[in-house]
Amino acid sequence: MNHDTYADAYLKRVLNDTKTVAMVGASPNWNRPSYFVMKYLQVKGYKVYPVNPRAVDETILDEPVYASLADLPETVDMVDIFRASAAAGPITDEAIAHGAKSVWMQLTVRNDEAAERAEAAGLNVVMDRCPKIEFARLNGELSWNGVNSRVISSKRRKLA
Repeated sequence: MNHDTYADAYLKRVLNDTKTVAMVGASPNWNRPSYFVMKYLQVKGYKVYPVNPRAVDETILDEPVYASLADLPETVDMVDIFRASAAAGPITDEAIAHGAKSVWMQLTVRNDEAAERAEAAGLNVVMDRCPKIEFARLNGELSWNGVNSRVISSKRRKLA
């Protein structure tokens, strides 16, 4: 597969076939991208398990944090990787052993060797993309991008 571009149908199929997500590298800090993506995916109906060995005794968005994929209470459909490209290799190998259907590497995360191993094991692979952004784009949703927030407006402010 060419990982420089993805057909919309492929991305939509991966997202539609996913009900459960393990977010590896999830942060308990509300101002980190992983926190916002996790919240978005939860609102969209996904069950998201945060995985971060440095935050094991914490909860993120009311979900207990797990140290690894092996510790999860169920096999997830997608492993969303919020870690550096070098770390994506071992995490992908864990996803294969775990039995996930898909590996999704976040923006700026790309590991072609890991992608080859995952695809050889029958997993779908997406690299250098964000499931939140792709979900919104593919479903014509702009509200989470600020359009319906009343923060962004095309109207001029009235001067007092």
